[in-house]
Amino acid sequence: MRVSAKVDYALRAMLELTQHEGLVKSERIATAQSIPQKFLENILLELRRAELVTSVRGVEGGYALGRSADEISVADVIRAVEGPIATVRGMRPDELEYAGAAAGLTEVWLELRTSMRDVLEGTSLAEIAAASAGAKAERDPAA
Repeated sequence: MRVSAKVDYALRAMLELTQHEGLVKSERIATAQSIPQKFLENILLELRRAELVTSVRGVEGGYALGRSADEISVADVIRAVEGPIATVRGMRPDELEYAGAAAGLTEVWLELRTSMRDVLEGTSLAEIAAASAGAKAERDPAA
């Protein structure tokens, strides 16, 4: 599986939002996660369309999670910015047909998609944020 920069940035932005109460400016997210500002703005727009984030315009505005972090999976974020998970040459595995010796490939792609979905749909932003907090505590016990 190849994870695009767009997916990586979207997940990092969403995880950054888990660390804040209330609204967060896109500039703060971009700086904290080293994400190019213009690219982030487009990603946040897609996440808003998918109702994974909410936004408020203006001086006091910013972004916040659209639902609680334990209700948003990694799969939700991927689908919001890239579409379906696990395609082969841009097609869903169940739409593929192979002939002869390659006929068994369809089953391999279907199993791969199922395994990826299990991991991605079963992992919430809250779980990742908790793991990050635990790793930080291990690195710096005095913090």
